[in-house]
Amino acid sequence: MIRQGLAAMLEGEPDMAWVGEAGDGAEAVRAAPALTPDVVLMDLGMPKMDGFEAMTHLRPLLPRTRFVVITGGLDPSEVRRAVSAGADAFVVKNASKAELVEAIRATGRGERLLAPDLGATPAPVGGEGNTLGSDLTRRERELLTLMARGMSNQGISSLLSIAMPTVKFHVTNILAKLHTENRTAAVLVALRNHIVTLE
Repeated sequence: MIRQGLAAMLEGEPDMAWVGEAGDGAEAVRAAPALTPDVVLMDLGMPKMDGFEAMTHLRPLLPRTRFVVITGGLDPSEVRRAVSAGADAFVVKNASKAELVEAIRATGRGERLLAPDLGATPAPVGGEGNTLGSDLTRRERELLTLMARGMSNQGISSLLSIAMPTVKFHVTNILAKLHTENRTAAVLVALRNHIVTLE
């Protein structure tokens, strides 16, 4: 039902063509290489093979294809797994048609983004994105790593024994330097561009 609804929603867009669909991750891995889609809409919770594993298999087979994850919510651990698997964008399932269509178009242009209510991540794919974050200080990288591990400002304040206003100051600088609007977006960009790791 969801796939049929998405197909019906997008078939009226003049610059889009629905080229195929799959009922589970294993079927997607078999079908997608022959279809060579520009953009794949991927659910993470599929039977037989989940979206994380499906993207991991498809990434090397479809290097030019972009992957938009459609999700009910963004848990930090799922974000990290999806980014590592090859996700280029995230859209929540209650997004409007306009938001979904724009996400597909933007991702097809090579942009990475989250749903509007989660904040945009306009870092380009490749190119100048390789130097993104080079101006982060050692302390900012330390905070960014803790943010990627899911720690709150209060938790960071307690762990590092620094005042909350100082934490907020650093977080504001991190968002500005990574050209993001919120913490989730900053973590997504940082992980995707290997600015921080979780090892």
